[in-house]
Order: sequence, then C-alpha cells, then structure tokens
Amino acid sequence: MAPALVETTQHAPLPVTKGSGDYKEAFVSGPKNYSASAEEVGTENHAPASYPKYLPVWDPEKKYPPLEPFTHYEHGKDADPTFKDLFQDATYISDLTAPIGTEVHGVELAKLTEQGKDQLALFVAQRKVVAFRNQSFADLPIADALDYGGYFGRHHIHPTSGAPKGHPEVHLVHRGVDDTTAATFFETRTNSIIWHSDVTYEEQPPGTTFLYILDGPKSGGDTLFLSQAEAYNRLSPEFQKRLHGLKALHSGHEQAQLSKDRGGVVRREPVASIHPVVRTHPATGEKALYVNPQFTRHIIGFKKEESEYLLKFLYDHMAFGQDFQVRVKWEPGTVVVWDNRVTAHSPVLDWQDGQRRHVARITPQAERPEETPFDSSSSNKR
Repeated sequence: MAPALVETTQHAPLPVTKGSGDYKEAFVSGPKNYSASAEEVGTENHAPASYPKYLPVWDPEKKYPPLEPFTHYEHGKDADPTFKDLFQDATYISDLTAPIGTEVHGVELAKLTEQGKDQLALFVAQRKVVAFRNQSFADLPIADALDYGGYFGRHHIHPTSGAPKGHPEVHLVHRGVDDTTAATFFETRTNSIIWHSDVTYEEQPPGTTFLYILDGPKSGGDTLFLSQAEAYNRLSPEFQKRLHGLKALHSGHEQAQLSKDRGGVVRREPVASIHPVVRTHPATGEKALYVNPQFTRHIIGFKKEESEYLLKFLYDHMAFGQDFQVRVKWEPGTVVVWDNRVTAHSPVLDWQDGQRRHVARITPQAERPEETPFDSSSSNKR
C-alpha cells in the first residue's frame, strides 16, 4: 500500500536570509572563463572537445517565465521488481557499497523498452546511484537524448548554466582546458566538497537524473554520492520523530547572484521554496533527509541560532557518514543515473593540470516533496 501523505502547505514568499548553508561553487564556469578556440580547435597541450555539439553557449537575452506546477507520474511504481527487462543483457552487476551505488555493464540504456525504463527508475531509487559503463548515450542526437530523459519527467531548464546551442534543457558542467581557477579557489578554501541535491529551491525538484561524461581528466574529477535515506536511518527514532513535521526554506537566489557577479546569465528569476526536512519516496516508501548546505537556508519557525544548530548537525552527519557514501569514478562512455530525492552528491576538484572536464546532465523534475507520518515500527528496511 502506498504511504499516506502529510499535506505540505505552500507558504507565502519569505525573505531569504543567510543561514548555515553556504553557497559554494568550485567549478567556475561562464562566458568570461570560456575560450571558444581552445574548446573547438584545441591548444598546444590539449585536443579539442570530443563532443563540440555539447559545448556551452550563454544567451543573456534569453529569459524564461516562472515554472508552472505540473502533475508528475512516477514510473517506478509500475516496475517489475525482478528487473527482468532492465538486466536481460547485463554482463556484470556489482554493488559499489552495501547501502549505495551499483555498477552495471552490458545494458544499453538507449535501447531500453518502456518496461525497462520503469525498472530503471525503481532500481535507481533503491540503489540511489547506478553507473552504467560503455554507453553510446553521448553519441545520440541531443534531441533523442532529451526525448529519452523526458520519459522520467518534465525537463528542468537550469536558470544560470550554459547549454548546448538550441537545447537549453541540457545542463552542462564544463571546465575548459588550461583552466587555472582551481588555484584561485583554493586560496580561500580548504576543499572543493559541495554536498547538495540539485536545484532543491524549485517547487518540484528533480527525481531520476542522468549525468554522462563527454571529456574528463585521466585521473580525478570523480563524483561523491551519499544516501539521504541511510542518513535518516542512522538517526534514533526519537530524533527522527522530532524532524518530522519540520520544513526548511531552500533558495536559488545565491546561485543567481553568483552567476551575475561572474558575468554569467540568469535565464529565470530566482525562487525559494519550502520543503519538508524529511521526504518520502513515492515508489519505495523510503524516508530520506531533504536538506543540503548548498541551497537550504533555515528551518521554518526556528530562531536563527536554533536553525543553524540543527542544520549544522545534519550537514555534519551527512558529510561524516562515509559508511553511507560512494565515490563514482568516471570512464569514457559512463552514464550515471541517480535519484535526487534520496541522495546528495558533490563533484571533486582534485586535478590542476589543465585537462578538460565536460559532463552533461538531463534533469527530469518530479513531484513536490512530501512526507508521510512518522511510524517507528515501519522505518526504512535495509
């Protein structure tokens, strides 16, 4: 039986104030730092981009209206839990850690049937993040890749990132060749870790999400993931109970301002949304923490010091929990699929030799985050 939902009331817009969250961006991108010749032609030390059709463009004149609510359909609820259509051609399936992460070989994502896609949504929700190797996804026409991703939800158009020309739905994480901004970044920071779930400031943040490598350094540039469901599991029942019913403000204003400060674009006016601190996944019924230091600003109804105290504990709990984290190493042809509703992730900026890192993200939106009532007898099963 599907879990009953606790109604989450949308509050009137609130002033966004700085809380314990600290917006942090290690991968400096934008038109000021982009060299078209270096990316399209190459340099003395580096080849041109392997996928020029995916090179970013920024159009300061292009603006998008506010996002409208929509009804999301969760395909994971339709899936055969034996995953027979998803894994019928699999040659290798291995869990990277017990609580989170799986690596799969032999499955061609682009060739999955609708039944296989439904099972993909459920399997990713269960395992949180799955790395599919030796994929041809990046070789598809971009329109076909978007058509594929659109099965899982309405495409999100990122308000500040560059995108391939004519395809604003693709979010690009691009660090060009001979980039030296890492040295500047580490003048004021000790590390590049940025735990977050994508664009949680939206009223309907992403669910099943796709990230695929186009170019990457020979070593380094991995992505870290953590299970927010397991982070919730590790808390005592009394602490879990206290978190239920709490809501937090998530803000996109800082991201937009940083883009402006760097000469970038803001394609849609920034927004803030209020979400439950604990959310329930619609297909698995799992409860998961739903706060992150990148976008969560404060707990609604708490005083500043109270909010910061609680959020700092939760952020430290997430960051220190290496026993519910996984590090995904990129290889050519890798597509990583994860569920943004039950995970947080961070890029790793650990190479400084000027190699290009170029990845593309397709980001289907999902339902508005909801929570189900606390029940100590039905906590997440592992």
